[in-house]
Amino acid sequence: MTADGVFGLRRPGARWLSTGWNGGFSRADAAYNVSVPEGWERTDLDSYIDERRERAGFEVPGPALLTGVELQHLRGARLDPVVAYATVGLSNPATLPMTPTEVIDEPVDGSADEPTDESPPVGTVNLVVATTRDLERATLASLLGTVVEAKTATLLPTTEFSGTTSDAVIVGSDVAGEPASFAGSATPVGAAARACVRDAIRASFRSRYADRGVPGSVADADHGVVTDRRADVFEL
Repeated sequence: MTADGVFGLRRPGARWLSTGWNGGFSRADAAYNVSVPEGWERTDLDSYIDERRERAGFEVPGPALLTGVELQHLRGARLDPVVAYATVGLSNPATLPMTPTEVIDEPVDGSADEPTDESPPVGTVNLVVATTRDLERATLASLLGTVVEAKTATLLPTTEFSGTTSDAVIVGSDVAGEPASFAGSATPVGAAARACVRDAIRASFRSRYADRGVPGSVADADHGVVTDRRADVFEL
């Protein structure tokens, strides 16, 4: 459910894995996606998330993501044992050209921002994905990989970007559910997750960009990164 710019997905006692702020593995009764206002500059993220969650009436703490996308554009998709919720913002896109330049030590093209360790949620593609199956930590990590792969596979033909500079994902499993040992693309959990991620992302994208333009390139966006460097390849 959503309230006051906060989305909460309740799963009592669930096991979560988050790539967002203060992420990693955790056990909690809920996970969240928090929409931040334009011009937001808070750096005390733990306190800010708690304040927003409590103000919205969510008493249960849990892993949380931050996004500059309004939650009116949040979309969900459900299939078999999986549900996925997505918000899509493209103000800070990222691309990975398959034919990079030969430049090794020089910065990326001036039309794009330098990559940094700080990733403010000015846009982001955020995903909260949960399954009713019980996944151990390694399988939950496998599900995370499946979800990220599906996100990229969906964004490339939809937006021509591989993602944004601040994408984040939370995946969760029901510890009281039927155990599942694998979550790759050929498994019931993984296949359902791929379909849910694809359909939730496309629906959120259509909602947010129904009446606004999509950046045609990183140079056209407010922020973004082109990974236009070539690594040294070697044989062992």
